Amino acid sequence: MKILLAVFITTFSTLSFAKTLWSDYSVTYLNGSDYEVGDNQRQVVTFEYASGLTWGDNFMFVERMWSANKDVTLYGEWSPRIKLSEHRYGVFNNIYFSSTFEVNAFSPASGSSSDFVNVLLGLGTDISIPGFKFVKLSAYHRNNEIGDDNYQLTLSWAVPLGKLNYDGFIDYASAREGATSTMNFTSQLKYNLAPHLQLTSPLYVGVEYVWWQSKFGIDDVNENNVNFLVKYHF
Repeated sequence: MKILLAVFITTFSTLSFAKTLWSDYSVTYLNGSDYEVGDNQRQVVTFEYASGLTWGDNFMFVERMWSANKDVTLYGEWSPRIKLSEHRYGVFNNIYFSSTFEVNAFSPASGSSSDFVNVLLGLGTDISIPGFKFVKLSAYHRNNEIGDDNYQLTLSWAVPLGKLNYDGFIDYASAREGATSTMNFTSQLKYNLAPHLQLTSPLYVGVEYVWWQSKFGIDDVNENNVNFLVKYHF
């Protein structure tokens, strides 16, 4: 735990002294009725922040989820990357020290809670694909507070499709004792209403689609979920 705390402090200190090149804030509302594990109908409000820095980049989000059965979940991730190399290797650009800090607080209407803090550490890179705004790939060792440690691959992307925007991520986590391997494919297809409403900041409407195989590592629990989406950048 002392090593993980040292990594957190070092990462935070490094990014604190970095110059911000760009930043983006957004708030998203989701509403869906095909969730697995717990109540199937939920509403989610998510705050997101992303920034590019002289020494890397930074992404974080905090989401509040309300279930129809009165369960409430507060979940957040902070994913800073520190640039280790600026070289290009074919389609791969730069090498990063990648980290993600996962924090979960669950307040059930009945039953026991499942709070945890996980720390993911590894290496990442950017992938150059024509037409894409970005493609990022990271490989992590997961230090799980509950249960055994395991490994994770994360791929994220964003690409314009005409007047639409399509972005998302794929998380693959290896099996561990008591949990099978799991894959979470989440993407958003959005249309920007801002030009029609004379807004200076993007206002998106669209859908979020989630295909989550073996959700939370539970064998044969597969989520196939479509959410209505509204997202505002400011």
